[in-house]
Order: sequence, then structure tokens, then C-alpha cells
Amino acid sequence: MQSTKKDLGKSQAELNVSLEFKEFQPYIEEGAKHVSEHVKIEGFRPGKVPYEILKQKVGEISILEEAAHIAIRKTIDDVFAKELAGRQPIGQPKIEIIKLAPENPLEYKVIVSLLPTVALGEYKGLNIVKEKPEVSAEDIDKTIKEILEMRAKESLSSEPAKEGDKLILNVSLSLDKVPVEGGQAQDVTVVLGKEYMVPGFDAQMKGIKQGEKREFKLLYPETHHQANLAGKMVEFAVTATSVYSRELPALNDELAKEMHFKNIDDLKSAIEKNILADRERQADIKAELKMLETIADKAKFEDIPEDLLEREADNMMAELERNVVSQGGNFDDYLGHLKKNKAELRLELLPNAVKRIKTALIIREVGIIEKVEVSKKAIEEKLEALKKMYSQNPEAMEQLGSHEYFHHLENMMFNDQVVAQLKSWNYADSGKQSQS
Repeated sequence: MQSTKKDLGKSQAELNVSLEFKEFQPYIEEGAKHVSEHVKIEGFRPGKVPYEILKQKVGEISILEEAAHIAIRKTIDDVFAKELAGRQPIGQPKIEIIKLAPENPLEYKVIVSLLPTVALGEYKGLNIVKEKPEVSAEDIDKTIKEILEMRAKESLSSEPAKEGDKLILNVSLSLDKVPVEGGQAQDVTVVLGKEYMVPGFDAQMKGIKQGEKREFKLLYPETHHQANLAGKMVEFAVTATSVYSRELPALNDELAKEMHFKNIDDLKSAIEKNILADRERQADIKAELKMLETIADKAKFEDIPEDLLEREADNMMAELERNVVSQGGNFDDYLGHLKKNKAELRLELLPNAVKRIKTALIIREVGIIEKVEVSKKAIEEKLEALKKMYSQNPEAMEQLGSHEYFHHLENMMFNDQVVAQLKSWNYADSGKQSQS
């Protein structure tokens, strides 16, 4: 078998492969056997049809094509090992049969994308400062107010609406007496005093009673997210289908006990810890991004192949859609709110796709240089913990038991170890100024 390599640029290579006829012959025999297993010829058992009779039945080119597919599958890894010098192929290679004829060599061509190389610059001692989060009394009070709001007792009221009451409204918007597209909504919930909608709306709603209809105009701010309404005088027609008075619970030890805390001080302490833990996570994410961006700025990357970039953008689109759906939204509505179609949004994601690819390349390269390894025992222990967690979910259990998930978990644990090591080298002590 002979092979040659041609560099196509942008981390792509073209490999041309030739098998002499005598090298190809065993694959022809294997191909003939495989074809004969799927062709019924009277007087012969499947897989036992003589070559000449099979050739007359299906045509010799059909046998040769099957033989070529078998030969390519069984030789391509050896070609990669010889010609790619340790470079990692990615995605599906594009394979084309160049020459295929009776009693002739087999020639085929492969165009393969390669994982881009990265030449790291400095990746230690970058002195990345991680913000030290704090929690104020106002932060705790704000959370307590939110808790009280969520536990408010509501009762249908026939009285005029006042601040703090909840209204269920049917709303219709118009511009110059022409209904606004998408500006009609039923059962809109508004709590007076929260200013959920446009400034001035709550003031127009004060004193409204159940069943009452009001019409008025409001000037939308120039900066409003709905471009078709921004800076315009919009006509409202609003009917209150229901008015609910709301009574917030008293802030006392009894409330804390209902929430499984000893007293109010215990509740406030738990709130403080939760806010602090969340802000510490956010601070760590911010510092980690800064660290990886700094390492990327000091590194040199080979061109990223188009198919890798396209695949990463597709992954990001899929992740975004899953997030929208998991929060109870509809992705088409989300796109409508952004005033973009999928192609336009995907185009906007490409710069971030480049960043994600570069980050992955950095982590992989650091792991190779620093000889980071994840033990099989550690992976198996993690798998066992996950299986216990999802033991009642058959679909999850099937996924956890797959060969693919084992390698997915191995890759995740490898990345986590590398990032943890990078943090230990690059996070500055608190109070120091970043030199990166």
C-alpha cells in the first residue's frame, strides 16, 4: 500500500492511497462473500456463491464497490498513523474512490480535517486576581423581601386596586389606532408598584376595579427593547379581569421555623451564605475566563478548520435552544423576541465558537505537556456515584453504561484537572494587583 499527503491549509490534509491489485485481492474475496450473503441464488447457500456466478448475477462493479468500502475501512487508520504524524483527525473524513476497475489497483482519496495545533506561550504565573465577593445587609433584605412576596396570601378583591395588589389584565396595544403586531395579550399578571411594563403604566392602573376597562396613552422610552415601539406614543386598552389584594407574612421567628430554620437570625445567616457562595462561583468563573483568555492571547493557533467551527456553532445553538426550552420557553418565540432567524443568530455565535475551540485546545495542550492523567479507577468511581443518583431513570442509566459516556466523562475529568492546575499556578493572592 502506498500513500501520499498534501497539505490543504486551514488544518486540512489530502491523502491519496493506492493498493496494488494483489493487495486488493483479499478484499475482493471478502466483498464477494458479503454480497453473496445478501443475494439469493438458487442452488447455493448464502455466502457460498462462486465468484463467476455472482458476477453474472449482480455485476462485477457491485462486488468491487463492496470490496473497496471494506478495504478503505480496514486501511484508513494505518494511513492516518503513517501520514498524519500524530495529528488527530476530527469529524467525518471525505472519501472518494479514484480508481476501481477489474484486475486493477484500488486508488482512493481522503480529505481530513485535523485538530489545530497550538504553540503555548506563558501559562504559569499570570497573577490573575479573583474578586473577593461581599454580601451587604441590603442584599439580605432584598432576598427576604422576595421571600415574603412569594409567600404572600392573595384574595379576590372588589375594591379599587392599590399598590401591592395583583392584577390579571387583558392588554391591547395600538399605534395611531392600528393594533400592534404581537401587542395583544390575555391574562397578563401585574403587581402594582413593580413597574413590570412601561414607565407610567402602574400609575394608570391604580384604582382600577375588577371588570373595569381603561384606555390611555404612554410614551415608550427611546431605549425600549421593542424597536417598533421605542420612542413612540402607544395607545393602551386594558381590562382588569381580576384584582387580588395581597398580604405579606410577618417577618418573625414563626416564619423562619416554617422554612425549617431556628429563627430569623438563622434564616438571615443562611441567606448570606447562599448569596456569598453564588457570588464566589461567579467570581471564579470570571477569573477562570480571564485566565484562559490571557493564555490564549499569548498562544499561537493553527487555522481552525471550517467543519470544526461549524460543528461548535451547531453545538452552541443546540445548547441555547435546550436552555430556552428547559425554562419553559419556545425557541421560535425567543428568536422572534431577538428579531433574528436561526441563521442570523448562528452567525453571531461564531466568535464565541472560536473562543471555545481555542480554550479546548489550550486545556488539551497543557494536559499533554504536564502529563495530566485521569485514572480508570477515578472514572469508575464517578460513574458509580452517577448511577446511584440516577438509579430510577432507565434512560439515564443506559447512557451512563455506554462506552461513549465513559470517554465523555474521562474528557470532562481531564479538563477539570487541567483547569484546577492552571488556577493553582495563576490565581494571585487576594489584594494583589493583576499583572496580566
